[in-house]
Amino acid sequence: MTATALDTPPAGPGDKPPAGRGAARKRRRTGRGRVRRGALPYLLLLPALLLELLIHLVPMAVGVVMSFKELTQHYIRDWGAAPWTGLDNFRIAVDFDAPVGEALLRSFFITCAFTVLAVGLSWLLGVTAAILMQDAFRGRGLLRALFLTPYALPVYTAVITWSFMLQRDNGLVNHVLHDQLGLTDQPTFWLIGDNAFVSLVVVSVWRTWPFAFLVLTAALQNIPREVYEASAIDGAGIWQQIRRITLPSLRPVNQVLVLVLFLWTFNDFNVPYILFGKSAPESADIISIHIYQSSFVTWNFGAGSAMSVLLLLFLLVVTAGYLLLTSRGRKAARA
Repeated sequence: MTATALDTPPAGPGDKPPAGRGAARKRRRTGRGRVRRGALPYLLLLPALLLELLIHLVPMAVGVVMSFKELTQHYIRDWGAAPWTGLDNFRIAVDFDAPVGEALLRSFFITCAFTVLAVGLSWLLGVTAAILMQDAFRGRGLLRALFLTPYALPVYTAVITWSFMLQRDNGLVNHVLHDQLGLTDQPTFWLIGDNAFVSLVVVSVWRTWPFAFLVLTAALQNIPREVYEASAIDGAGIWQQIRRITLPSLRPVNQVLVLVLFLWTFNDFNVPYILFGKSAPESADIISIHIYQSSFVTWNFGAGSAMSVLLLLFLLVVTAGYLLLTSRGRKAARA
């Protein structure tokens, strides 16, 4: 007599489940484990994303809304009740024949000159120091630590120290240049007049070049020493090695470094504010201080917000153009 499914005894409590059912349960558990492992990185990033949203994106959105309002001192307590002006704040800011637009344009050109000098000198000092510190010698660790000191100091401590050093009557700079070396006929005003721009560039370079040095020093560690040894055997001198090996190898790092230094310097507010206070001299009236004065000194927050939005758009355009040009350069180099 042939056995049928009805003849199969029911599974007891101690019996194992069929192989097909166990495999399905195992696949479900494996799938849930993969989902948990896949969601873990996003859960770890969630606090940082929330903080980024609260600290940067929300104030940015509020600033954009404020740029379309006639927000003056009369509406500070209830800025939501300020009347809408549309694009009037932007028209005033870009009307370069009017006093407001003319002052903004002048501040923009001063900021561009300041950024070019500060970024260029910071990069030049950084790459020079990184190349000189590449070979091992006695005291190299101490020199590296000293080079990184300006970057490690808090910005307020460093810039306040510079403000004391640049004082006309009792500052260290005039004491050395005028009293000891006799290079000037009389003590120089470093924090007012045209010399304020020079002081701002010097302090900014002193603050930022150690970062360039740190990044380029790390990048130089990835260049094999055998390449330099082979080039030396072929008769290449130090300048040829720098031109043919070092700088081409540092090109990807330099592209990112220059962009970061540009954004930091163009947006810098702490250094000029601590150095000069609320009202910077005309020669050092960079755009961050200019926007601050337009907002918190004249109490025209709508115009200041419009200027901030224009600055944001300018930086976005420059950054996008820079990334596009560098990406095309990398593709052309690979081809």
